[in-house]
Amino acid sequence: MSGLASRVLQGAVRWYQRHISPLSPPRCRYYPTCSQYALTALRRFGALRGTILAALRLLRCTPFNNGGIDDVPQRFSIFYRFSWSKAHEEARLTPMAPDKETA
Repeated sequence: MSGLASRVLQGAVRWYQRHISPLSPPRCRYYPTCSQYALTALRRFGALRGTILAALRLLRCTPFNNGGIDDVPQRFSIFYRFSWSKAHEEARLTPMAPDKETA
């Protein structure tokens, strides 16, 4: 059931990207964009957790925030950007891949 809900939500985000987003100039303060972040979160964590992360991201994307790189965490946590959190992850530009030397 969660897989179906996740696919429906991903379809809604893709519809937004194709039909609504092109009508206005880019204004997302983060990389990746909020809609791309939502797609990744939904794929990685499913409908409920992905929606929570996407909603928190939308709340951060305001004119009062500087923005920057904000990747979807590898493990689910709403506190992953806080250094005091055990789930803390630093922002990165590319997805984590296994190191070729250790593989």
